[in-house]
Amino acid sequence: MTGSRRKRPGDTFDAIEPPGDAELVAGVAGVTALVEVLGVVSGSEVWLLGLLVFLPGAASALGTVRQTTFVAVWTTVVVTASVLVRDRDGGHWFDRLLLILFTVVLAATSVYGCHRRIRREDAMLRLRSTAAAMQRHILHPLPLLTDDVLVNGVYEPLQEERLVGGDIYDVVDSPFGTRVLIGDVQGKGLAAVGSAFAVIGAFREAAHREPTLTALVDVLDAAVVRHNSYAAHTGDDERFVTALIICVDAETEVQAVNCGHFLPHVLHHGTVSTPELDPGVPLVLAELAHEPTTVGWFDFPEGATLLLSTDGLTETRSDDGTFYPVDERLSTYVGLSPTELPQALHEDARAFAGRGGPHDDVA
Repeated sequence: MTGSRRKRPGDTFDAIEPPGDAELVAGVAGVTALVEVLGVVSGSEVWLLGLLVFLPGAASALGTVRQTTFVAVWTTVVVTASVLVRDRDGGHWFDRLLLILFTVVLAATSVYGCHRRIRREDAMLRLRSTAAAMQRHILHPLPLLTDDVLVNGVYEPLQEERLVGGDIYDVVDSPFGTRVLIGDVQGKGLAAVGSAFAVIGAFREAAHREPTLTALVDVLDAAVVRHNSYAAHTGDDERFVTALIICVDAETEVQAVNCGHFLPHVLHHGTVSTPELDPGVPLVLAELAHEPTTVGWFDFPEGATLLLSTDGLTETRSDDGTFYPVDERLSTYVGLSPTELPQALHEDARAFAGRGGPHDDVA
């Protein structure tokens, strides 16, 4: 996720796309003609017609019910007519009858299978549409523009069907400036998603109310404590959450509280720098800290880009186990805009991972 300081004036599981009707007719006619030619050349016209019975099955996997019905009727008519017209001596009539019956049964089965496939695809599309609508309410869609920054990013759960994973982010345009949260819940699975929801909900409400970042972090910590208490009663594991909370306002310095998360990177004028921040401790582990939560400050001049990420990026590994060199790769993308940098960096990390692909959620 990247944020760019605004320069002030004066200073979408997809369903299978069915083929077109003309394309379908041309394909069926072409296969039929090929079978006929092979039959004439080989002298086994009737027996080669058995190859046509696979046409309805292919249509049921790719086409609509109407298209599959057309192919099924076409195949049945062609096979039946060929068997009756071309073999009038009546020899081996039982074998020919079986071929016709097999064609009819397979054609009917293909139409039924196509109907079931389309119903299943429609159900999956409705489910993913509902899940996507829920995601838009849980995670603010990016890019997002405030008075202070342009925020853009990439979010990809390891399990794509979940849409929301253990990595979290949120952006709030509060009376105290633009407050940005990025975090990572310990572990994976639905229990991790529950902790993620708890942190996002607390941040979204408290970011408008709490005047200081330390007070905001206390609210987030309490939210995770409450969620862990509920999880313990339901038999789930307790979890901690690493987080980085940023506040950007009209000043050229940024406030930040690090709760055991990865440090950000600042890209400006062709250079990449890493601000020095107190590492802190993850949310829910505040009692283990030797010192109270402190706020750090670092420069974020106009036109600069601030990169925040989770370990899904930093712990990406290649096929030989080498970790993705974030600092080295950032130097090659330092000239990209905030609208281009997240996707470019994400695609580069995926290519670096090779066949194994990503090993964790990415934000």
